[in-house]
Amino acid sequence: MDDRLQSRAWSLQRQGRQLRAGGGLERRTETRHGSSLELIPSALVSVSGFVLFVLEQRLAGWSLLAASLLLAALIDGSLLRDLALIAAGLVAMSLVPITTDISTEHMLVMGSAMILAVGIPYSLSRFVFKDRAVRFPVRTGQTWTRAEKWYLVAVVVMGYALLPAYMINTGVYRNWPAVSDPEGISRLFLGTNVLGIWDELFFICTVFVLLRRHLPVAQANVLQAVLFTSFLWELGFHAWAPWFIFPFALVQAFIFTRTKSLAYIVCVHLLFDLVLFLVLIHAHNRAWIDVFIY
Repeated sequence: MDDRLQSRAWSLQRQGRQLRAGGGLERRTETRHGSSLELIPSALVSVSGFVLFVLEQRLAGWSLLAASLLLAALIDGSLLRDLALIAAGLVAMSLVPITTDISTEHMLVMGSAMILAVGIPYSLSRFVFKDRAVRFPVRTGQTWTRAEKWYLVAVVVMGYALLPAYMINTGVYRNWPAVSDPEGISRLFLGTNVLGIWDELFFICTVFVLLRRHLPVAQANVLQAVLFTSFLWELGFHAWAPWFIFPFALVQAFIFTRTKSLAYIVCVHLLFDLVLFLVLIHAHNRAWIDVFIY
């Protein structure tokens, strides 16, 4: 009996050492993966967004995208495929003027580009590559926690404290059209909401998810946040907007990593955009919705 117990103990010790060794190997592999060459072409894609949307240099931005895809092809085929999906979306958006114009013509043009930017990566991932890497998880079957519900309230409070001072004191609100008629207000409301939803579909559910397949979460998050911030800069969020948009983008991806819920991050974004919409109406019509402090 003693021999059997001793043999069993040795066996358990051996298994423990193997598990610990395996865990160590996994951690070392992850670290090695995070510092691999895959970061270079991925970072070039992110930088191309800055060049395309902030500097508004199409040729230079497209050249960076081409260079990133060439490097990816030399490193790994799956990396090339995923970066090409992101590049397709960036090129689609770079071909149209990104402004806050709410005329029917511009909304159709920019809206079409937004559909292509999300639809091309999704369709290729699902129907051509058949890996379903790009997904939009709305019904996850999980209820929101108390902390998540309170965070929704906190988002409204933060928007109320931040957006009036930013939009009005810097004069950035003038980058949005002045509307006072019911149709114009409806168009502005539609535009802000659609754009907010698209931000999450593209930058989080597409860009971040694809980058995360090849990079550690932190690296993928920073790269998508650069693209997120660059795009909103061209849209009209100038002055010191990057100081709160960049952290917002990081937090959105972090929340998505934990919740796996598109519905939740969209709710967060739309609540923030609701405050933005009300601030814009007040900024152009100071007697309206006069409840802000700035």
